[in-house]
Amino acid sequence: MKPSCRILSKCRNLRSFAQQPLICPHLPSGDLLKFKVFDYNRKIHSYPFQLLGFRSEFHHTQKNLCSNQPSFGQSRICFMVGLGRNRFLVGCDSSDVRDYSTSVEPGVNDKNFESVYLKGGVNVKPFVVEKTTEDEEILKGEQGDVIEKTVEDESDEDLRVESRKTEESEIEKEAWRLLRNSIVTYCNSPVGTVAANDPNDKTPLNYDQVFLRDFVPSALAFLMKGEGEIVKNFLLYTLQLQSWEKTVDCYSPGQGLMPASFKVRTVPLDDSSGKFEEVLDPDFGESAIGRVAPVDSGLWWIILLRAYGKLTGDFALQERVDVQTGIRLILNLCLSDGFDMFPTLLVTDGSCMIDRRMGIHGHPLEIQALFYSALRCSREMLVEDEGSKNLIRAVNNRLSALSFHIREYYWVDMKKINEIYRYKTEEYSMDAINKFNIYPEQIPHWLMDWIPSEGGYMLGNLQPAHMDFRFFTLGNLWSIVSSMGTPKQNQAILNLIEAKWDDFIGQMPLKICYPAVENEEWRIITGSDPKNTPWSYHNGGTWPTLLWQFTLACIKMGRTDLAEKAVEMAEKQLPADRWPEYYDTRFGKFVGKQARLYQTWTIAGFLASKMMLQNPHMASLLYWDEDYELLEICVCGLTKSGRKKCSRWAAKSHII
Repeated sequence: MKPSCRILSKCRNLRSFAQQPLICPHLPSGDLLKFKVFDYNRKIHSYPFQLLGFRSEFHHTQKNLCSNQPSFGQSRICFMVGLGRNRFLVGCDSSDVRDYSTSVEPGVNDKNFESVYLKGGVNVKPFVVEKTTEDEEILKGEQGDVIEKTVEDESDEDLRVESRKTEESEIEKEAWRLLRNSIVTYCNSPVGTVAANDPNDKTPLNYDQVFLRDFVPSALAFLMKGEGEIVKNFLLYTLQLQSWEKTVDCYSPGQGLMPASFKVRTVPLDDSSGKFEEVLDPDFGESAIGRVAPVDSGLWWIILLRAYGKLTGDFALQERVDVQTGIRLILNLCLSDGFDMFPTLLVTDGSCMIDRRMGIHGHPLEIQALFYSALRCSREMLVEDEGSKNLIRAVNNRLSALSFHIREYYWVDMKKINEIYRYKTEEYSMDAINKFNIYPEQIPHWLMDWIPSEGGYMLGNLQPAHMDFRFFTLGNLWSIVSSMGTPKQNQAILNLIEAKWDDFIGQMPLKICYPAVENEEWRIITGSDPKNTPWSYHNGGTWPTLLWQFTLACIKMGRTDLAEKAVEMAEKQLPADRWPEYYDTRFGKFVGKQARLYQTWTIAGFLASKMMLQNPHMASLLYWDEDYELLEICVCGLTKSGRKKCSRWAAKSHII
């Protein structure tokens, strides 16, 4: 669904949004110098209210009123208005907006461009550049003809990566048409894609909103297509919606929290003139089923910010003051001290892609893998200065501890299961082997006969006296992509998927988790959730959107044959089934009973997978290799106390 701007009050974009860096929404014109000297050692929640003298009142909704001068292209004035309990007005003129960027160049370095944009934005295929020699470039237009280019890596003169010369199939063209039809605009600028765009759906619920996690595959597809404007707009507008102030109201989001989704609404102006304006209305979980705040939204935002820089070369975006502040707020929220003794994030049920009660409260693998990825992204993008030294140090320490913890305690293979099978319990000492007091009776009967000798995987969850032995696909795939697991472990995960192809892939990739919980276990864990019946939805259902993450993991590990097989299978079935949200039954035979059709991230996941396979070099920019420096960092403090020698050298020896 595309919200229309026809009824808006003089709301027109006179320039491409990508060429107008959007400043921090809370900074009025001329206050940048104050921000530059801001002491980051202060409590960060004092910004911007103590800095600029605003009242410490949280605003729930922000809106842009776009008004233009009659002369086309001269200026664009955007007024940011806080609604709800906050009543302030901030104005900014596009002629002064570049003063708010910390980068020297306001735009992208010309050397990094391989696309020249036409008037019309994302709906027009770009010109592309065919590089023939080091000094010669041929510009090809005509609706985005296929390019064949050779990329030279400066660090290795012998490395050449050649894109596969392919033409889009009819299925891909149809998928692109559907993806473009799902674009949402805000003041005539594309800002995201709706979750689903079925024209026959009379009750869209919240599927007509832009979800942060859902937009990621759409963003990657646009970026690999050479259309970065929509992604940049999305990153900047969602940054405006970030919660900037800590409140004591239990129904208000915490400082740094990113919304789960947002919707562009048209509302009448207060002056009773009959005119309307567009409003960005975020949802921080207060409208979601279960009223759970999204833990993963901020993590996905950081991951996408890095991907935008890698695929466009526009690293100036991540160096801006407002973007850097947004990263720090998210990290401060995730790295805050609590009562938990583990380096993993403690979260509630329903705080991630599995957004309903499924027994994943505690330390679910999906959140830990995304957390680890976001930390690695942040370490690359954070600007080092006096104010960020402590934060960067905290990121490094947490990465080291989290990597060790996951690799050591979450990993399960035949050897580890045999160790757990012989565990002694009630061990009270620093030298305890069974550190979490896991009872061997917790090992499910299906696991011992199911797991192959050549494979393994990361546990779904780990808490005191509790191991969730279910295989959660998203967490295991991101363990590979981010190198949270060791190289040997990453290869073993793909070996397991290959050996148990029918269980994970069946007739449609990929299972969100395996196996499903059934019978009395289903009633206890899900609360008899009628949507999460066995082998449906989040309870062992099949989600085609996981295809792009599977493809990325396979490309990283040199197993593109597995990805090609899965993509070919999906390509035959998805268009015929009208791109459903998920599939039911053990082998994914039937379209989900309550699945939405024309689900956007199903379409985008397929397109992203195809483009990654056609250009593995581009896919290589999206994953991480092993970071050996992390293995040298130890923050346990045991050697200093003299109580016990740190055992982290044993984990390190498995890699080096």
